[in-house]
Amino acid sequence: MTLRDLATLGIAILMCWLPGILGSVFTASGIDSWYQDLEKPWFNPPDWVFGPVWSVLYVLMGIALYLIWINRDGSRRWKGLVAVFASQLVFNGLWSFAFFGLESPSMGIAVILPLGLLIAATIALTTQFSRTAALLMVPYLAWVGFATVLNISIWQLN
Repeated sequence: MTLRDLATLGIAILMCWLPGILGSVFTASGIDSWYQDLEKPWFNPPDWVFGPVWSVLYVLMGIALYLIWINRDGSRRWKGLVAVFASQLVFNGLWSFAFFGLESPSMGIAVILPLGLLIAATIALTTQFSRTAALLMVPYLAWVGFATVLNISIWQLN
């Protein structure tokens, strides 16, 4: 791997971390306030679990983005994939704002449902360019699926 490849990989990982970094502003303030008072389902993980899980997922997403980038062909399909990938990153960041920033589990649901669909679309489109990249996105889809169930459960309980 050349220095240029390493730099591209680093940029790809950073781009995937950005929604998490921006979202953490809302998450940190929400966890320390109203979120503690919410009733949560029995399967709600401890708060400390979320940081490490998201850290791993953002790195996997960044590696996937790197693989998508190096397999680019400039086609409409590739450009469509990049647009969908970018859209899911935006929705990823919006969820923290909707759920924690607005203190609204219902708004969280309104964001996380399309997020899951965008991730699934990203995986489907990615297979055309890099099967490895598509597989790297599967844990992200699984975690967001779990987070969707958790979000809906919190909404129902409160």
